[in-house]
Amino acid sequence: MHPNVERVAAALAAKGASGRIVELAEPAPTARAAADLLGCEVGAIANSLVFDADGSPLLVLTSGAHRVDVKHIAAVVGAAEVRRATPEFVRETTGQPIGGVAPVGHPAPLLTIVDTWLHEHPVVWAAGGHPHTVFPTTYEELLRLTGGTPADVA
Repeated sequence: MHPNVERVAAALAAKGASGRIVELAEPAPTARAAADLLGCEVGAIANSLVFDADGSPLLVLTSGAHRVDVKHIAAVVGAAEVRRATPEFVRETTGQPIGGVAPVGHPAPLLTIVDTWLHEHPVVWAAGGHPHTVFPTTYEELLRLTGGTPADVA
């Protein structure tokens, strides 16, 4: 098991998550790729997007069917500017690569927003710390695991 996946699995176990990490036959770096591999709607994928909010990391767990409105998110978190993070910023703040960023298992807790539209799906799939891994969860559990704030992000 990849060290990132081990960290995420340990964090999930410590927080009492219901789902276990699943290794996919192919990488799933996008919500569409994950949905195709899992046979679910793209909206049931919790796409983990890291943003730079005035120099601080912001994790947005959005439905794979949505695009994040950065001006709206800036208002939600009280930031002057929110912009997509660079791959280096993502790796530095999460310890994980783009395409595999999990909601947990980071070196330090991240300010997190959870897209309210994920509530529409009884099972939500989130990345497991590596582009080949995912785990099943629920909207409510994502809020609990991350301490995230529910918000409409689109």
